Amino acid sequence: MRVVVYPHELAIGGSQINAIDLAACLRDRGHHVGVYSQHGPLADYVVSEKGLTFVPARRLRYRPAPSRIAQLARLARRERIDVIHGYEWPPCLDAYFGARLLLRVPLVCTVLSMGFTPLVPTTVPLLMGTQELAEQVATQWAGQVGVMEPPIDVLKDHPSTDGSAYRAQLGVGPDEVLVVSVSRLSVDLKLDALKDAIDATALVARELPIRLVLVGEGDASAELSTRAAAVNAAAGRIVVEVPGPLFDPRPAYAAADVVVGMGSSALRAMAHGKPVIVQGENGFARVFDRESAPFFLHAGFYGVGTGGSAAPAVADGLRRLAADRAERADLGRYGREVVEQRFSLEAAADRLEALYEQARDSLPSRRADLAQAAVMAWRALLAELRLHDPRLKKTRRADRHARLAAAASHPGPDQGRPTRNDL
Repeated sequence: MRVVVYPHELAIGGSQINAIDLAACLRDRGHHVGVYSQHGPLADYVVSEKGLTFVPARRLRYRPAPSRIAQLARLARRERIDVIHGYEWPPCLDAYFGARLLLRVPLVCTVLSMGFTPLVPTTVPLLMGTQELAEQVATQWAGQVGVMEPPIDVLKDHPSTDGSAYRAQLGVGPDEVLVVSVSRLSVDLKLDALKDAIDATALVARELPIRLVLVGEGDASAELSTRAAAVNAAAGRIVVEVPGPLFDPRPAYAAADVVVGMGSSALRAMAHGKPVIVQGENGFARVFDRESAPFFLHAGFYGVGTGGSAAPAVADGLRRLAADRAERADLGRYGREVVEQRFSLEAAADRLEALYEQARDSLPSRRADLAQAAVMAWRALLAELRLHDPRLKKTRRADRHARLAAAASHPGPDQGRPTRNDL
């Protein structure tokens, strides 16, 4: 098959790396796979590391983008593309309004966000990032819904990776417990969890030789660096560092004694054989162990708490893991087994290959596509008006907090555990 993979951006992030790694895996199976997206930090990873063809997308002002709709249609016609795979709703609609409607090119959409928006046509196969989200979407959306959990390259992300050089670079002593977070340092979705990790480490540092390293960059970098500097000044030593991003974060995972994080970052840490404290929003944090595994395997490596700061919960997890080297090793082995059995890149590529073939062989009628196009155009217009209207910023923020509160106030069957609704 001839496939175009269209990530929503090429900033350094788990969703984008997942898309690129799967594209390379399918290319290695004999398919012709290219990546189409706006140029970003991961463009070199696409070309130099993975050897994939990269087609730069035109810049956009609105979503969906008319210039990209036309560009994708021309690319699909010229390269005789069999399937386009869009990640998140804007790439999906860019492909839908041109290549799909005009040229009848099959399309698959993946949404790895922590919620679902009805801006995906019901005539397009949809993949959600967790079983829980897929079940929720299936109750409110008429299309075909499947699950594509974050794929992990278990050959490259492996416990044998040596992290000693990275520890030495940071000046971390052999008796210090190194806690690592690999994340986009962004205000949206990440900032509260990262501040909680800093505050938790500050609490534990009064009792134990512990250090937190936040690997990454983003629009929250300055705020987090300022918070880290205040913690270090109060402690009289380096407790928290924000050294910037790593193009290849494997040395950081390998150097860690404990990892705090969410989503594919948590899974990559587990692949390296590291114990993980999974973070989320609204005060959620929990150690991944045999007791919590059923929750995370259903809901994803994320969660929504009942409000307030998660720093006390993260601190409890750090104390538990820092004090017991044997438990760290045991949880590291267990996490590695879980990733190998359920989240391997090859298993994900098997499922994706079958879905591409199904999408290619079972296109819906043009009439059904045109009906969905009208609905999507109206919904996309409303979404853009809300996005660009400064008067609605407070409303959007309030709506988000209301959804978080609703998710936390309706516990699932696991005796009041935090659950997640649309975010």
